[in-house]
Amino acid sequence: MDNAAFRSFLQVLPPIEFACVYGSSLHSSNHDKTTMTDYILGVSDPKQWHSENLKLNKHHYASWMAHLGGERLIAGVADKIGVGVHFNPFVTWNGKFVISISKLIQLFKYGVVRMHDLLQDVQHWEKFYLCGRLQKPVHIVVDNLDVNNSNSVNLRAAMSAALLLLPSEFTEADLYAKVCSLSYTGDVRMFFAEDKNKVKKIVTGQFDLFHSMYRPFLEEYEAKKLLRLSSSANNQIHVSQDCDLSVACSLVSALPPSVRSQMSITEGEKTKLRETGMVMHDAKIRTREEAANCLQRILRRRVMVSSTRQAISGLLAAGGVNASRYLAKKVSKAWKSWR
Repeated sequence: MDNAAFRSFLQVLPPIEFACVYGSSLHSSNHDKTTMTDYILGVSDPKQWHSENLKLNKHHYASWMAHLGGERLIAGVADKIGVGVHFNPFVTWNGKFVISISKLIQLFKYGVVRMHDLLQDVQHWEKFYLCGRLQKPVHIVVDNLDVNNSNSVNLRAAMSAALLLLPSEFTEADLYAKVCSLSYTGDVRMFFAEDKNKVKKIVTGQFDLFHSMYRPFLEEYEAKKLLRLSSSANNQIHVSQDCDLSVACSLVSALPPSVRSQMSITEGEKTKLRETGMVMHDAKIRTREEAANCLQRILRRRVMVSSTRQAISGLLAAGGVNASRYLAKKVSKAWKSWR
């Protein structure tokens, strides 16, 4: 689908501040028209937005949520149980996407999040949920608050984290696989309900999109002499990096403050600022390996907590039938990948 097609579905929803499409819809090799088109929608006030959407599209919601609590329950489950995102899966829209030959109707899934929460996660990795999604290719459809520009901080941090976790020599594909895997490390779904080859399939299917996203940062880091780029026989970029302590310190400095702070509590020393009297944690890295292991533990913990909360919230939001349908679809993919 092109941008106009992606925008068409949004016309049946209340106004939004941000919208992006992600997932298999962006795979150049994906020709399965029965797969869901996935959206993340950013709105200023989720409760108000759900109130309006219930009037327009009550059938998008699980019946128990729509009837028992309405917008208060919907927003409450997303915020208190989940990580601030409410998903409506298996939404059908009898518009342009009805496939007349096969009689199949295009399916949609959309997640609604408060814009403030979206930007906080992108810039600070507090929950490491939406920022992980935006570290991978997305197609931005609406961007009234310039999230795309804000996301550059997220992409630079993701590449820095990946470089810290990679060896001295690797390929461009290895880099994107490591970036992609950041948000899956510790994800509870990967234990039973996700394809074990998921990362490889994402990178293979969206390699050109990854290249477009991360090429500027590769060139930036090459200019800073943090890494060296060379072309291999198959036209793929080969990357080499120095693994000394000074480079590791530079990579850590590009990580979000909340991550650096947590690393410094584990690895660093306390510093008292003379002007304010405030006590700050100063990340003191003893070895690159120590920093990499610490970062991995922090991200694994954040992803595990967020993915667990969101999985529970998602099952409640989807309702019994859709939850069973969605889980069965995921588990089926996982089992097939293990054969």
